[in-house]
Amino acid sequence: MFVFNQMSKTLIHGEQAMTVGEARDLMREKRVNHLPITDAAGKLVGIVSDRDMRSALPSDLLNADSSYREEAAAVLHKPVSSIMTRNPVCVYPFNTFQDVLLLMQRHRVGALPVVDENGFLRGVVSGGDMLNAFIEVMGIDQPGTLLCILAPNQQGQIKKIVDIISDEGISTGSILVARGLQKDKKAFFPYLLTNNVRQVKKKLMEHGFEMLEPVQWYLDQLPKKD
Repeated sequence: MFVFNQMSKTLIHGEQAMTVGEARDLMREKRVNHLPITDAAGKLVGIVSDRDMRSALPSDLLNADSSYREEAAAVLHKPVSSIMTRNPVCVYPFNTFQDVLLLMQRHRVGALPVVDENGFLRGVVSGGDMLNAFIEVMGIDQPGTLLCILAPNQQGQIKKIVDIISDEGISTGSILVARGLQKDKKAFFPYLLTNNVRQVKKKLMEHGFEMLEPVQWYLDQLPKKD
């Protein structure tokens, strides 16, 4: 899945010439937490987050104080470039879902501007967009059941599992694979698009697979207390 499938293509952005106050008002009006900043030609030069705004302005706890109003007014009249993050981390329309997740985690950001090869702003991809993409990829927007299957850490196990599920006439929304504390085993988590899983669980166990409750598997991976 590529960025252009999930990004917000409505170009809500600010320009270098605007003030902090104008940027704040635009973010409030459009209800966005991240505002890309472009130059007059439309090239990305920075980004402002709601966190940047909160850091720049005096605390609302002081709003009854006359000094608060003076300080707030001074900040709101400053150029937005004074608080924006310059040369922000960005992605391209043909970056993948995985690229975005890794960059968001590595740089601890909630949104990434999307630019073309010439640096012109084309959209924004946010954590919310990634959550929607994850739901779509996993197929969990449809009713179903998550299984946890423990199997030997060997090639071909996932094919065996899929074949057994398919033989029962059950569709699979997705399958996640996790390595746990047991180095010789893997945990497979198929999301089946049915709530009637009794027979398929029986078939899986007949083929030598170990069935666990997903929550129990997770709890088993937690560090043991002394």
